[in-house]
Formats: sequence, C-alpha cells, structure tokens
Amino acid sequence: MSDTLAGSRAPAEKAPAEKAPAKNMTRVPGGRFQMGSADFYPEERPVRTVAVDGFWIDTRPVTVAEFRRFVAATGYVTVAERPLDPAQYPDADPALLSPGSLVFFPTSGPADLRDVSQWWRYTPGANWRHPAGPGSTAGGLDRHPVTHVAAEDADAYAAWAGKELPTEAEWEFAARGGLGGATFTWGDDPEPRGRIMANTWRGEFPWRSVKPPGKRGTTPVGSFPPNGYGLFDMAGNVWEWTSDYFVAGQPGGGCCVPRNPRVASPEASLVTGEPGAHIPRRVIKGGSHLCAPNYCLRYRPAARQGEAVDTSTAHLGFRCVVRAFPPSGPGDGGGPPPDGQPTRGEAGCARS
Repeated sequence: MSDTLAGSRAPAEKAPAEKAPAKNMTRVPGGRFQMGSADFYPEERPVRTVAVDGFWIDTRPVTVAEFRRFVAATGYVTVAERPLDPAQYPDADPALLSPGSLVFFPTSGPADLRDVSQWWRYTPGANWRHPAGPGSTAGGLDRHPVTHVAAEDADAYAAWAGKELPTEAEWEFAARGGLGGATFTWGDDPEPRGRIMANTWRGEFPWRSVKPPGKRGTTPVGSFPPNGYGLFDMAGNVWEWTSDYFVAGQPGGGCCVPRNPRVASPEASLVTGEPGAHIPRRVIKGGSHLCAPNYCLRYRPAARQGEAVDTSTAHLGFRCVVRAFPPSGPGDGGGPPPDGQPTRGEAGCARS
C-alpha cells in the first residue's frame, strides 16, 4: 500500500491481490490525502491532511434486492415502518405522526431554493418497499440502491452482513479514487468530452428536468463509469450514510496528521435552537440524483451534509466497509500506518 499524498493527482494504485471478505467488495489501499475543499461550501473547510488505513468497501451502494434479503432473514422493520412516538416530535402535526418517509415532488415552476418544503413532503406509508408512497412498489428496482433507510437501518444491515459503515474520511478517500484535490470523483471537468459521469439532476432544480420521465430518480447501481478504485456511484444517485456525527467546523492544523479520524460523539452534532435540536445528525456523502449545479452542487468527494439519524428519504442510501483495525480518534494511532511508514509530523509529536 502507498503512503504517498493523494493530492499529487497520481493515478489510483492497484491494491495487492487479496481475497475479498464478501462479494462485491473492493480493496482500497491506505494513505494520506487532502480532505475537504476550500472552493465550495463552508462546512467542507478547511482542507487538511488526513491518513487512513487500507480497508474493503462495497463496490456499489447496497441494493433493494440485498436489503430485501436482510429483511427476509431477520424480520427487521425499518424506522420508516415503525409507529412514531409523539414525545419525540412535540411540534409535529399529529396527522403526520404515522409511519412514513420523505418523498420528493417536483414543483410546477421555479421555486425559492431556501424552502425545501416546496419539494420534500413527509409521506405516510413511504418506505423502502413503497419508495413513492402508498400504491408504489419497489418491484423492478432490485438493482437500484435501497432508499428510505435511516442511520439505524443502515447500521443494522451492516452488522448483519458482518460489516460497518465507513467513516467520513474513509468514504472520501475511497471516493477520490486516487485523484487527490480533484473536484469530482473523475477529475475536474463536469462532463469530460461531453460524457455524463453520474446520475444527477439535469435541468433546473426543482421543477424542470430534461431527462425522460422513465429515467428520473435512482438508476441501477453501476450505470455510470467507476472511479479510479473501481467504485461505482460515489457521486450522485443516492447520498450515503457514514458512521461519523456531523460537526460544521472541521479541525485543521496541528503537528500531527490525524489517522483514521472520526466523530463518535452524538452530542457534538446537536444544534441548539433549531427544529429537532435533540436529534443527533450523521454525515452523509456523495450527493444524489437531485443534486444540480443551480442547487446543491454536492456530487463531489469533499461535499458533506448533516442528516438527522431518524430521517429517511427517497435519495439516501448507504454502502459498507470491512476494516482490519477499528477507526480511532484524531492522532491516537488507530492501527499501523499505511505501508508501515509514519505520517508527516507523527514522529516528532507522538513522543513529546
């Protein structure tokens, strides 16, 4: 494995041959990289050097068919299918305290992009089996990424499969595919030579889509080119849960390069004074089929948002990892360094 800085724009290194721990998993070699971006949204700043150990990651998001097998084997009931506790939602409309999930409805014309309620509706009866609400079905969507899964649901599937959710750093490192510092998972050109590289909104969000009606929404996993590590759908299609809790400000500087960093404290993600302030938020990554240049230009490796852990939507899924060493807090070692080499600055401050 390589410990070179991924910001060099070197092509992705091929990992040594090794037996995959499960079907449809890809080995990602460890290394250092420049995490974040200074060019887009404030929550992506500052750019900082981070190190991760090698790990295995699902080659594409978990699909409807895979999630169905999990439910059949365990009898699991997702958050969107369970009755809601009124005590947890004291300000909610009692008529909406029925099992359900958030479904996207395009507007009839240009909309105020600051008001997401114009296109998102909490829809009783919407869940992974009925992604558009009552009367809809997941039939024919077996190869599409599963949606309407809350963080708890993703964790439950991962545990059943003998896996975990990736940390934010692992996810971003994998998404970059060896192209450190590039804007997108494939480079800097949004459409190299006119080629569409990801399932994103084409047109003017949230009302005008130039896609044919049958091509809107999620697409089968692997429909677009993979990144440098051979991973599909690391941009667009669906947002993906990570295991990290969301904090807006990212640590930067210091003498040590954080290795396998994570934010493991739910309390760190609480936002006092906002609706749902008592509900922790996790980092989601990758953007979705609803991301557009005129709104939510987040189908990029550095992009990140915070999502309440009890929330499920029509554009949010997940993928899993298998790692040899547990993720650790910033700077505490967390297993051997990539390639057996210390990260920059580590030798000077780890012993002080």
